[in-house]
Amino acid sequence: MDFESKSVGKVVTIKATGRMDAVTAPTFEQECMRWVEKGNVDLIVDFSGLEYISSAGLRIILGVGKKLKAQGGSLTFGGMSAMVKEVFDISGFASIFPVHDSVEAALAAK
Repeated sequence: MDFESKSVGKVVTIKATGRMDAVTAPTFEQECMRWVEKGNVDLIVDFSGLEYISSAGLRIILGVGKKLKAQGGSLTFGGMSAMVKEVFDISGFASIFPVHDSVEAALAAK
């Protein structure tokens, strides 16, 4: 899994590409927490380049979301591949986290 992260004002966007499974999910958590430690607690994640997500990935996302919420922040998704969107819909994650069609739409909603 690869990441491309950037700060846009007070919000950080993280584009994740590849696969998120039991092996790679902890690296996603580390990337998110790296920004949180710098004081950035509003993250927008772009999963449009994510090919696969496992239950381990969902568990990490839930944990990151809880940590951000506890600090007054939020975890938002802007852009998802069709497969990841289907997993979010089936698992109920689409009703837990804000999901937008693009990073631009997620930024506009902030």
